[in-house]
Amino acid sequence: GKGGIGKSTIVSNLSVVSAGAGKKVLQIGCDPKHDSTRSLLAGARPATAVELFQKKRPEAIGANELVFKGALGIDCIEVGGPDPGAGCAGLGIIKTLELMKTLKLLDRDYDYVFFDVLGDVVCGGFAMP
Repeated sequence: GKGGIGKSTIVSNLSVVSAGAGKKVLQIGCDPKHDSTRSLLAGARPATAVELFQKKRPEAIGANELVFKGALGIDCIEVGGPDPGAGCAGLGIIKTLELMKTLKLLDRDYDYVFFDVLGDVVCGGFAMP
């Protein structure tokens, strides 16, 4: 969807309501601005997956470097990405999903996994029929 219409606010509220109902939640911020989980992390700005990829090989990254515990026990990941017009945000998302699979993060029995997607389709990173 278009940028600036409240997607991040809605996703964060869905995460909070779900966690408040006792559900195990993972929220993944997929926007290069990496601000999706900021309200869940009391304003903190953890390292993004893309920043981790710039410092380490994917196989050297641990789950504790990627996943941060937010309000109500919500697990939070920020993908991050390039500055606008400087690269492909979709590539960071794909690499993060591959790392999540390697780390078996989705084996943690989450009731809900919410993706806060970027405002436009970049490099085919997100597309729907």
